[in-house]
Amino acid sequence: MSAEKMKLPRAKTPESVGVSSAVVADFLHEAAEAGLEFHSFMVLRHGKVAVEFFRPPYSPDKPHQMYSVSKSMTSTAIGFAIEEGLLSLDDKVKDFFPDYTEKLQDEKLEALTVRHLLNMTSGKDVGFISDKGADWIESFFAAPWYASPGEEFKYISENIFMLCAILTRKTNMSVRDFLKPRLFEPLDIDYPFWETDPNGIEAGGWGLYLTTEDLAKFTLCYQQKGVFNDKQIIPKSWAEQAVIAQSEDSIVKNGGDSNSGYGYCFWRNGEGRGSYRADGMFSQFGMVFEEHDAVFVCTAAIPSEDTSRGLIWNYFPAAFDACDQENPPKPVENFQNLLSSYAFPDPNISAHSFREVMIDGRLIKFRKKIILNLIGFPMSVLPLAVVYMAADKAGNIDNVRLHFESNEVTMDWTEGDEYNLATCGMDGHYRYGQIRLGGIDYKICAHAEWIDNDNLVLHIRPIETIGKRILRFRFHNSNRVEMHPSSTPEIQAIADNLVDFVTNFLNAPRFRNLIRVVMTKVLPLVVEPVHHGRLTKE
Repeated sequence: MSAEKMKLPRAKTPESVGVSSAVVADFLHEAAEAGLEFHSFMVLRHGKVAVEFFRPPYSPDKPHQMYSVSKSMTSTAIGFAIEEGLLSLDDKVKDFFPDYTEKLQDEKLEALTVRHLLNMTSGKDVGFISDKGADWIESFFAAPWYASPGEEFKYISENIFMLCAILTRKTNMSVRDFLKPRLFEPLDIDYPFWETDPNGIEAGGWGLYLTTEDLAKFTLCYQQKGVFNDKQIIPKSWAEQAVIAQSEDSIVKNGGDSNSGYGYCFWRNGEGRGSYRADGMFSQFGMVFEEHDAVFVCTAAIPSEDTSRGLIWNYFPAAFDACDQENPPKPVENFQNLLSSYAFPDPNISAHSFREVMIDGRLIKFRKKIILNLIGFPMSVLPLAVVYMAADKAGNIDNVRLHFESNEVTMDWTEGDEYNLATCGMDGHYRYGQIRLGGIDYKICAHAEWIDNDNLVLHIRPIETIGKRILRFRFHNSNRVEMHPSSTPEIQAIADNLVDFVTNFLNAPRFRNLIRVVMTKVLPLVVEPVHHGRLTKE
């Protein structure tokens, strides 16, 4: 990160720019009471940061996984390309890929345009193609049609990957390199990490990592019709077109915030809210309140976006309206101290087990879970929520060694051809380090605790992501070792909130109950089973 990072202007107090600290405090209190895991949020009004909250170990300088907020960034790149005459909304997709399409005789393909990719009406029913060995472009063209282009909305992330592929072919550069002088440098956003396909093309619909302030700058630029620091950065016409409804339908038929119109990779919020958003899974949001000259951005690990957005609507725009009244609520005393009090609890101080001397430094070999490898999700120290769309999912934890010191335990292990080491505090404090899995570097914080003499629990959190991996090792007298994996967000909660999406994705409403049983009862057992291993003699 650059030494002199340009920051957004800060307000002296929330109230000085028309944001009620009392309403924000109520919002944060209810989020904590409900167990909703916000990692950070920023509230901006009149172009200034009124409130900023970070829950350690999440911090202002660390990027965070954005999920589908990535789509809004890809859309912006397309907006620049259109403004510069490199593309048009009505360009035919097939014309950019003659090496894939010259032998395809298909009326629907003849009709497919850049516009259809942007507003999710391509008609292509593409399954997840984030396979490190697949040709993603070929997979897109080989996918079946669910409708003719332009007829029906269906949320397909691979549509947005194809936009990146188009831009890369047209410019002979990556999407990030294309955006660097046009967006990243004017907003002083460091060159971000963005997952790619095997050929180095950005995933487009997912895989982007930004800091919270980067997201705030990006969202503010849209809120100001593409202007940032009094300069037109994003083309004004694009900043206006992209955020209005370009498609009438969306993921579910009864969800106000997902059925109020979709722009060019931006969602319109529910009727009457006067707002729109960039939206990423697990509640990564960049929200613009058009009638209040305000922005709300957040990073989180909340599987139910309906729940997190519902909480946001309870307090925003009320936080702005309250200050616009004749008798606004009094400011909260020691407001910054209040924000700092909402932290993750410190880890427990761990006792030691007599087993430490018997297992210290010894190799633990685990049997590979065949079914996990068959479905493409081998067990990793990275939670499933982090890697489910990654091209390289790492996985198959093996060759584990534990080394005990007075106040910490170090675990080293392999996943495929990658070797890693994580030090876990046992003295009530985290230990920080770095690992590399699936070809991606992650900063981690970790701690460990013996819950009894036989069970050691390790908590490893990759800080740039939404989740934490929890590994419970159970040691038996016969050198048998069981590894019980779990994670946050819990697989059960993720599965429960994916039922509607999967039902609509598969177009199988009659099988909704069966899908719910499979997702909520069977899936957690399948993707996080007990792993069996042995302490070896070597």
